[in-house]
Amino acid sequence: MNERTPMALLVEDDSEIRCYVRAALQDEGWQVREAASLASALADARTIAPDLIVLELGIPDGDGVAFIATVRLKSMVPIIVLAARVEDDEKYRAMAAGANDYLSKLFGAGPRLTAALRRLRPHASSNGECQ
Repeated sequence: MNERTPMALLVEDDSEIRCYVRAALQDEGWQVREAASLASALADARTIAPDLIVLELGIPDGDGVAFIATVRLKSMVPIIVLAARVEDDEKYRAMAAGANDYLSKLFGAGPRLTAALRRLRPHASSNGECQ
């Protein structure tokens, strides 16, 4: 049986964090498409139909919560917010807009991302090296 490798869209403007999250996703058996802006992420969300979106809310070219709401107009793809913001109102706005989970970059995002991925889909292991 040919099982398709799931595709994640990673939306993060910080290249170091993007590399770390990409490696975590790849270790869980995901292909990863990266976007450093909300404009390119929205285009990718429409064209590649990802199985998961991992989104940094604080992308400089727009509002991450508005991005979630826009995606939700057409898709129920799981969205995991990965953000440095820890204020409850930001978490509430993201979840109310349709995010499935909200992970803080400050406290254990790696293990929580891995756990969230396991809940979404059984995985196959691979190795994603950061450059």
